[in-house]
Amino acid sequence: MSEKEVILTLDGLKKLEEELEILKTQKRREVADRIKQAIEFGDISENSEYDDAKTEQAFIEGRIITLEKMLRNAKVIDDCEGKDQVSLGSTIVLKDIEYGDEEEYTIVGSAEADPAVNKISNESPVGSAVLGQKKGSVIEVTVPAGVLRYQILDIR
Repeated sequence: MSEKEVILTLDGLKKLEEELEILKTQKRREVADRIKQAIEFGDISENSEYDDAKTEQAFIEGRIITLEKMLRNAKVIDDCEGKDQVSLGSTIVLKDIEYGDEEEYTIVGSAEADPAVNKISNESPVGSAVLGQKKGSVIEVTVPAGVLRYQILDIR
């Protein structure tokens, strides 16, 4: 079974590499020190500090494995591929046709999607609906609440 390609912007790639470096150096050392200190307290069978540190260590090691796999399968996209149609890395301005609200989104791979900062996945309903569309296009997005209609006002 082949591993799934992870689509990232250059910024997303840098953030994952930075997180991996911090986990491998700083966080591993911190949790190892906590485990050593907890062992020095004596009996580890009922030592909550030891249990907490071992749980954190397992989380850190799992995250390191996940990040290494993501980086191994990373495909970096050019943030400024084309401005005539929506592609990965595009920043778009959408107008909600029903309410008139305007929203700005950047289309990214699912690994770096963060709706809180308007980075939406190319696999999300809105992200997949806008891919390949041109400025001025009206798109319909089916969501659990019904169908939303947007017009693409700008592509950057």
